[in-house]
Amino acid sequence: MPNLKKLLAMFALVMFLSQLRVHGVSMCHISGFLDGKSGDCNRDHGSVCCKDGHRYPQFRCSPPVSADTPAILTLNSFARGGNGGGKSFCDNRFYKDTELVVALSTGWLRLDGKRRCNKMIRINGNGRAVLAKVVDECDSVYGCDAEHNFEPPCPYNDVDASPAVWKALGLKEEIGVFKITWSDV
Repeated sequence: MPNLKKLLAMFALVMFLSQLRVHGVSMCHISGFLDGKSGDCNRDHGSVCCKDGHRYPQFRCSPPVSADTPAILTLNSFARGGNGGGKSFCDNRFYKDTELVVALSTGWLRLDGKRRCNKMIRINGNGRAVLAKVVDECDSVYGCDAEHNFEPPCPYNDVDASPAVWKALGLKEEIGVFKITWSDV
């Protein structure tokens, strides 16, 4: 009987770990905390603004990229004066809200050995797919300053997309966050 209990426990552990891999959850843990500082935050497109004294998690990792990488889609304006803050990381320019562009979490843009700046990715969601150009970093480490529109660091699994991407996927901007999958093209 003790062997049966061990076997069942081992089976449960294998099932649990397989579920983590299937659903795209990886061993990406909080790497630190950023102390919040409020400021002149542009609240367009549902931006969440930093609060004084609040501690925000930081991530120096993202889940592994696959042919169907689970992520959350958030809304961002890459236009001058938009809620995206400054010019894009990849090419130091602004983009119109009508352009199909995205920012990826720090781990996906800079830390996994791939160079995704100015490359296309395929985003799947809401029964549709769209190709978008990677132009910026959704910073998962720093935030709560003017460069980051006084917004907290991004989650480790964020695809921050222009209004044009949301429109192409048939999503209403008011939703604010939507589960998607994405892949390199």
